[in-house]
Amino acid sequence: MSNEYDLKSVKLPYLSGGLLRLFVSLVEGPFGGLLTPSLFESAGVNWLRKQIIDEAPTPQPIHFTGSLADKDSAVPQTELPHAPIIESRGFHFATVFDYAKAYREGTTTPDEVAKKILDVIESSNAAKPALRAVVASYRNDVIWQARESTLRHKAGKPLSIFDGVPIAVKDEVDMIGYPTTVGTAFLGTEPAQEDSTVVARMRAAGALLIGKTNMHEIGIGVTGLNPHHGAARNPYNPKHFTGGSSSGSAAAVAAGLVPIAIGADGGGSIRIPSSFCGVFGLKPTYGRVSEHGAFPLDWSVAHLGPIAATATDMALGYAVMAGADLQDPNSLHQPAPTLTGWDELHLRKIKLGVYKRWFDHADKEVVEACNTMLKRFEDMGAEIHEITIPELELNRIAHTILIVSEMVQAMSYTYKKHHREHGLDVRLNLALGRAFSAQDYVTAQRARTRIMKNFDNALKEVDMILTPATGIAAPPIPRGALPYGNSDLTTTVEIMRFVSAANTTGLPAVSFPAGYTKNGLPIGMQAIGRAWQENLLLRLALNAEQAIERLEPQVHYPILS
Repeated sequence: MSNEYDLKSVKLPYLSGGLLRLFVSLVEGPFGGLLTPSLFESAGVNWLRKQIIDEAPTPQPIHFTGSLADKDSAVPQTELPHAPIIESRGFHFATVFDYAKAYREGTTTPDEVAKKILDVIESSNAAKPALRAVVASYRNDVIWQARESTLRHKAGKPLSIFDGVPIAVKDEVDMIGYPTTVGTAFLGTEPAQEDSTVVARMRAAGALLIGKTNMHEIGIGVTGLNPHHGAARNPYNPKHFTGGSSSGSAAAVAAGLVPIAIGADGGGSIRIPSSFCGVFGLKPTYGRVSEHGAFPLDWSVAHLGPIAATATDMALGYAVMAGADLQDPNSLHQPAPTLTGWDELHLRKIKLGVYKRWFDHADKEVVEACNTMLKRFEDMGAEIHEITIPELELNRIAHTILIVSEMVQAMSYTYKKHHREHGLDVRLNLALGRAFSAQDYVTAQRARTRIMKNFDNALKEVDMILTPATGIAAPPIPRGALPYGNSDLTTTVEIMRFVSAANTTGLPAVSFPAGYTKNGLPIGMQAIGRAWQENLLLRLALNAEQAIERLEPQVHYPILS
């Protein structure tokens, strides 16, 4: 084990259009075996194959507790905020409390909100360029939900603070009446007959479920470019990517369609689009939020969580989603979820760890914004400690093998019949993934054991580890990438530099706005915490919200005005 910083930038060819189509056909064809060794050399896979890793494999990053839960659980209602903790400076995004207040004061109704959102979804998808945040919204279903909520409000009996509040759902997660396409052209031929647990909990709270959001196809990319459903556009600049794979969820929040959307995160897929779109995103501890009803894409790194306009909304969304679920065995290892202390507006006695060489391995504007936020955290009483985390390159490669191998297996039953219906970048990634061996996958699991130990050791010294959320701000959408996609693995590595470790280890992580580039693109910051301490991450995000002045997105729909 070396304490030297070893995380590398990767140089792989950029491909789009006819060149990408040709390259995909070659890799999928009989001569593909001649091309993969050089690609694996550039990506570091050959390096991993030479490493000696003595640890036993860890198939899933479960952080065990004393005893298994024997019943469903949730954050206690008494711990939920009953009013906004703070008001963001600068641009004001409509929040859960704004909707609740409007309904209770009678200035609008869920009926009126539903009709306005349905019109906005239609007009935003007809715009040039189309926003493509929401890819499926069934008018009759949304109107029916809104009418039921309106009746409850008129009777003075709302189900919760969420009653009638619009919520969007990533198209990776089952919702009754909607197909779950997972961003493909061929999955989801029939509507779901049962809500996923996260959707069921939102529905039970009275949320107005407005439809399914766009995503990078099968979650195997981080830009949000989808050739089947259209590229989701960044509300801060529609010429730029949203990030992925929860692209539509983040775009829907930033554009004002909803204050909260459900996202999924196997390799930064909540935190990356939250960062690119200037909103908040939480990937909880592995198993904290039930995966029941989520498409089984990448089971050992998969997490569901909220993407939200504000830190308070993120806490509210987490509170509804989190907790043991008897339908998901992995969720039964957790202690009771809590928000205790999350709303303290100071950071005294909090130790924040920074691995400086890792922290600084990002675009200059990103590093400057995150360093400014660090100083604000110090002003709030936090202690900044320099730490070292060894073998980050080991994590990067191990995570790649884990997530892609699992996605290959998830798609194996459709491969022969449908693989040519995938987008070109997905076909290329799956073809390369099929070249991984069983030994590669087990080696990655053994590497995970060591990586978990490395992060646990770092978190013995500090309460949280801070990094930028992404190595760059949202890149522009190359003209040649539309409409069929592109392969830009060099940029993918820059985008993912800080996020994948939390998926490999199962540790909770949050992304929150830290500033903007000179061109007005959002910059996000990330904190990684100890297992089950989401309340501390939420507290940090809330305090960060005090320190930043939010800018208005170029594309934003004021639903409540």
